[in-house]
Amino acid sequence: MLGPIAWRTPPLHYGPWELITSLLTEGLTTRGVDVTLFATLDSVTKATLDGVVPTGYEESDQIDGRVWEAIHVSHALARSGEFDLIHNHLDWLPLAFAAHCRVPLLTTIHGFSGPNILPAYRRAQARRENPAHFVSISDSDRSPDLEYLGTVHHGVDLSGLPFHPDGGRDLILFGRIHPDKGTDIAIEIARRAGRRLVMCGIVQDRDYFTESVGPLIDGERVVYLGSVGPDERGTILGSGAALLHPIRFAEPFGLSVVESMACGTPVIAYRKGSMPEVVDEGVTGWLVETVDEAVDAVGRIAEIDRAGCSARARQRFSAERMVEEYLAIYRKIVS
Repeated sequence: MLGPIAWRTPPLHYGPWELITSLLTEGLTTRGVDVTLFATLDSVTKATLDGVVPTGYEESDQIDGRVWEAIHVSHALARSGEFDLIHNHLDWLPLAFAAHCRVPLLTTIHGFSGPNILPAYRRAQARRENPAHFVSISDSDRSPDLEYLGTVHHGVDLSGLPFHPDGGRDLILFGRIHPDKGTDIAIEIARRAGRRLVMCGIVQDRDYFTESVGPLIDGERVVYLGSVGPDERGTILGSGAALLHPIRFAEPFGLSVVESMACGTPVIAYRKGSMPEVVDEGVTGWLVETVDEAVDAVGRIAEIDRAGCSARARQRFSAERMVEEYLAIYRKIVS
């Protein structure tokens, strides 16, 4: 399992790619699969851990991510002949060195940062010997230039997301503070709906936070709790009336959306990217396109049964289901 090294695996706070890598690694290990996890050396796993970098480059200004990602990939691929398959969660970089991988190379594409990285994917898939294999995390997040073995929606650790039957009146915003995530839009929705907004997440765009978000945080109607760890996520998500997800970009998946629904808190999301795949309208939330529609959806949120919301999310997005679907893909490749 070739994991990313921006953060520890599993992450202490933020790190969606690391989180999925961890859930998959631990799930496979529980099923008796012999897994070696290539990740930061402070990672925690029941699998065999190997790596070269002591901690994530986002957690230390002494670590240059460009340098250490290359060393990390080189180290893992040098050992590739010891395994039946390499499952890459590190984006395009391992694909640039696919010729040095001695076994099948499967890549979960967690999202495209832009069309400029596509040559690495195309070249690796076009190889005559040992062409690369790809899995998408949603049907919406696919490139027409690539062929895919399938789509595997992310799963979440349901044991850390208890069902909250009552919720509360607050609206919740969970995710990185960035224009793409529509933090300022969520604040406007909450203001117009007459609800308090509780926000959690890392500040990824400091200028945006300073200019468009920070001045609106008053500690009363708009509360910012910073980045919160896995022990707090379930409690905070379950305490809300709804999770707001007014994204400005085509979200490849949206882990916080699924986590909220599993707690019984429905989602009000903009109809972009994977949201129509993830949100079952009228069961786990509402899909909207404008602030006006979002405010109206807040007024209708009580129409959604929280127990039904949680049950549907738990049926569709368990980590166990994700592991089983990847096992089926592994069998297809190695056979």
